[in-house]
Amino acid sequence: MPLAQDLAQDFQPAGLPIREYLLVALTTAVLTFLFTGLVRRLAIRWGAVAHPRQRDVHTVPIPRLGGLAMYMGVCGGMLLAHQLPVLRRAFEYTLDPLAVLIGGGLIVLIGMLDDRYELDSITKLAGQTTCAGILVLFGLQWVILWVPWGAEDGLGSRLVLDQNQGALITVLLVVTMVNAMNFVDGLDGLAAGIGLISATATCAFSLNLLKQTGGDVNNYAPALIAATLAGACLGFLPHNFQPAKIFMGDSGSMLLGLMMAAATTSASGRVPDLNQTQTIALLSPLLVVAAVLFVPLLDLLMAIIRRTRKGLSPFHADKMHLHHRLLEIGHSQRRAVLLIYLWAAVLAFGAVALTLFDTFAVVWGMGIGLLVALVISAVPRLRAR
Repeated sequence: MPLAQDLAQDFQPAGLPIREYLLVALTTAVLTFLFTGLVRRLAIRWGAVAHPRQRDVHTVPIPRLGGLAMYMGVCGGMLLAHQLPVLRRAFEYTLDPLAVLIGGGLIVLIGMLDDRYELDSITKLAGQTTCAGILVLFGLQWVILWVPWGAEDGLGSRLVLDQNQGALITVLLVVTMVNAMNFVDGLDGLAAGIGLISATATCAFSLNLLKQTGGDVNNYAPALIAATLAGACLGFLPHNFQPAKIFMGDSGSMLLGLMMAAATTSASGRVPDLNQTQTIALLSPLLVVAAVLFVPLLDLLMAIIRRTRKGLSPFHADKMHLHHRLLEIGHSQRRAVLLIYLWAAVLAFGAVALTLFDTFAVVWGMGIGLLVALVISAVPRLRAR
């Protein structure tokens, strides 16, 4: 450790280690791409195959377990980062990457069992909570949070969390993100693309944080987690984009949710003076998923009321997701996925841009981007009229 401290003091990078992070991301992508072919064969032999259901879009059996290939790619990217002198400090000054590897490994194992045997919801929730607890045990938890009340200069206030509060918020965020990513994984390439966009935006925020703190060694971990996640999503997409050869399954969607929550949580503990725009940027992955889920959740609420009146189960599955709505109005699978990518990119990069550029200009840019996305989304219906 003294040697590492001497290196950290002697080495003050003139710029950001963007090349190193890019190398790690690309290595993760290549490894994930290569491992996915092997995992596909394993999934077929093991019987981890998604057979078409009434609410599914695919019409032929597709193997699952894609999350295993993504996790193996992340492990390879982390190993490379550990061998790079600049990025090694992410492991020497924090346990965040190790927490992600252990927690991520366990949640992938749970997801693999679900991909093969379809575990019940209580068992999965218990496993998800355990994985979130692993992150907390390694010290990966929220430390400070901006809240809109307790006005401080009229812009809310910063809430310093004790250990129990930080642990609770972290567990809630992880479980929320894990299940949200599982919920949106309904079209070929959808979850992987949203993960790529959100992870890239989080990495950009973390790199800016690294720049603002003058290369503080404690700020290397969140960017590393986000970079490896982005690489895993990028490497998996060629196999998963429509027509998909393999699904990531619960093993992949839960890994995405955990790593997205871990990256934002890791970054939250490195911001000395968290404000409202930084909080929005940190929570951009959650905002993206919330935006994708808004219409389906509204539909779900109405459907529960409608089914209850008819005496049916309120949780009867149907095609009520946002991507199903886009397909219904005339979009193809690929176009529907690309449209959701556009929505996600506007929200994720817009949220991060709030911390980098003039707020007024960013808000106008986001408004224009969302308007364009809305118009493109409505084109088939407008033509029909």
